Amino acid sequence: MNNFQILVVEDDAQLREAIVDTLKLQKISCFQCPSAEAAIVLLRKQNVNMILSDISMGELSGFDLLEHVRKNYPAIPVVLMTAFGEVEKAVQAIQLGAMDYLVKPFEVDVLVDTVNQFRNQAQSPFDLDEPVAQDPGSKALFKLAGQVADSEATVMISGDSGTGKEVLARFIHQNSPRKNGPFVAINCAAIPENMMEATLFGYEKGAFTGAYNAMPGKFEQAQGGTLLLDEISEMDIGLQAKLLRVLQEREVERLGGRKVIKLDVRVLATTNRNLVEYVNEKKFREDLYYRLSVFPLHWKSLAQRRADILPIAQRLLHKHCKKQNISQIIFDDSAIEKLNQHSWPGNVRELDNVIQRALIIQSGHKIGADEIVLNLMQGLLNDDAPSAPVIQTPPASVHSEAQYIIPYGHQSQAESPAPTQVSGDALGDNLKQREYVLILDALKNEKNKKRAAQKLGISPRTLRYKMARMRDQGIDITDAGLLPVSP
Repeated sequence: MNNFQILVVEDDAQLREAIVDTLKLQKISCFQCPSAEAAIVLLRKQNVNMILSDISMGELSGFDLLEHVRKNYPAIPVVLMTAFGEVEKAVQAIQLGAMDYLVKPFEVDVLVDTVNQFRNQAQSPFDLDEPVAQDPGSKALFKLAGQVADSEATVMISGDSGTGKEVLARFIHQNSPRKNGPFVAINCAAIPENMMEATLFGYEKGAFTGAYNAMPGKFEQAQGGTLLLDEISEMDIGLQAKLLRVLQEREVERLGGRKVIKLDVRVLATTNRNLVEYVNEKKFREDLYYRLSVFPLHWKSLAQRRADILPIAQRLLHKHCKKQNISQIIFDDSAIEKLNQHSWPGNVRELDNVIQRALIIQSGHKIGADEIVLNLMQGLLNDDAPSAPVIQTPPASVHSEAQYIIPYGHQSQAESPAPTQVSGDALGDNLKQREYVLILDALKNEKNKKRAAQKLGISPRTLRYKMARMRDQGIDITDAGLLPVSP
């Protein structure tokens, strides 16, 4: 908070000094200029987090300064001050892109509250590399992670899908003696079974059809650093034995090769399954489980660490605003309340989707409760929704009124609102939904997952992975006679 800096632009010296003195009492660093011209010069050499400017000044007005800032410094929020009775100027300020306005004379509390909205929420610049940990449980977890980071112990990170297990793994790597080495992650659920061994251990030229050149595996690529085995529970039981030997011997042989390569790699693993149950069901090797679980860490769901919800939402909002090069947008009180009340079954992944959705449909400089669309089936796609671009995506969470996805072909014309605008992201989401519909139809018509995968033209592993992603999106595929998610 102490790094927050504001530029005050006001031609009335007495009022300017009063504003600056008030803000300094709030421990806010201030720069001051008597004109828009002087402010433009200062901005060339000084970074600020916010601009508070009068409208009626000299040759250049506050509107002129606002236009300059919007063009050259779009991430800096601008609040304009106008005289009492000049309501039309306040409206014009908002239309031109001001984040807010103050009507003079204003109370000290009004000034402080307005500035604090941006000081508390914008917090520019964010340290996007640092994980968010405001909840007491999260702080305790990261304290443990920091302690184990100094060791060479293998860490097993468990938790629901979308909670941010890879974030915790990267934190361990970045706080370890290996932080200057590579961090290599491999998703064990996303790679076909017949390619997993070659991807992990590498291969020599001619080792199999299509191996035209030698290729180092992920273990070799992670030499001197850290290898993350993401979703380790999805690894084939036969390959688990080979992985165990590599972990025990700390050496690897490429496919088709004879040379033994010594390894200097630290291994981390993540899972969204109960591995103890998998071991009991003979789906995961018990010896590999104990080899990987030297130091287990459990990452709680977002609903179990409520104090992290708003800070993570603000981090995501800042990230996407920066990515799109737009002025910092903030949450109003109604949006904050709605974010805090939701159960977030899809965890941080669902929250990220909601924030991106809010940025698309918001029309001002604040995100309100109406822009926090938690369920597209009951939000943007119903007849009572406000006029806005229609985005056709699977719902973030599915409630009792919509327990299944209705394929497009089964909707009546009245039930299928025509999109008024389709962006590249919306098109991609539309394709995803069509893919989900095909998967649901295949599962309804074929009880055997292997045969269902064959009909879809994908491997059973890929089908399981896509089914898990559908569950994370909040799509209930156990209802309406559909095949259960669990194998």
